[in-house]
Amino acid sequence: MLSLLRHAARALLCAATLLSPIAAAQDAQRNFLWEVISLKNRVYLFGTVHAGKKGWYPLPAPVEEAFLDSKVLVVEADITDVDAIAKSGPILTYTPPDSLAKHVEPEHYDRFRKLLGRYQVPEEQAARMKPFMAVSLLVFAEWGRLGYLPQYGVDAYLIAKARAENKRILEIEGLQVQTQLIESLGEKESKVLFEGTLTALESGLTSEQITGMVNAWQSGDPKLLLEIARKYNESVPGAREFEEKFIWSRHDAMVEKIEGYLQTGARHFVAVGALHLAGPRGLVELLRKKGYIVRQR
Repeated sequence: MLSLLRHAARALLCAATLLSPIAAAQDAQRNFLWEVISLKNRVYLFGTVHAGKKGWYPLPAPVEEAFLDSKVLVVEADITDVDAIAKSGPILTYTPPDSLAKHVEPEHYDRFRKLLGRYQVPEEQAARMKPFMAVSLLVFAEWGRLGYLPQYGVDAYLIAKARAENKRILEIEGLQVQTQLIESLGEKESKVLFEGTLTALESGLTSEQITGMVNAWQSGDPKLLLEIARKYNESVPGAREFEEKFIWSRHDAMVEKIEGYLQTGARHFVAVGALHLAGPRGLVELLRKKGYIVRQR
């Protein structure tokens, strides 16, 4: 169960939230990296994807250099915190005899079971998960089918690197905050999201979205990433409302934290899901509007 909850923790980070390895030629291209400059300090903002390939590392030179220049790594939540992950379990799963099958329509549970078979996931592993976590498990399985694995996610790489280099690690939110966000999903919202995600998986839309997000991230193109999200939202019932709650509503608190980092004497490398940095409601533009110099690296 703990390994499934670890996947769940990554799913929390993926809530936007990715085909080829990052090539050396990409060094001449833009990266999903910005620096935010104040009169006293600078902070690096790096958009991440939460599953990946071994061949992606090391990351492009500008990213590695920004990380080297930083004293502190900031992540959305520490996905290696076993205690925090274990505490989230009772919130994200049902207590027997309750189960997922009792909270979704029978025909949609049958669709879910067929997809479990597609990805060779035993039903007993998912039967107690609440709807959001159950379909998130399937989405991660689709990432795996495309060759992207959680153990090669950018967040995991950065956390391991920070520990090896004795950098301080901070959470801009933490698993408890993110788990509470999932817990706030109502029964109706959960059903709509469950059914819409099943349709996206069955139709190939999820595969298309993952590939498009990876390509946008690798080319440092936030406009393309936002367009991919828009297309998905228009095709999947409940997706737009989900994005509002799980992406844009979190930004005021994130901006406040980032401004606090700028007031310190230490460089911070802030790594959050790539969609958080995109568009007029993304962290990049919100910080620009506050008067900071923000430029892409």
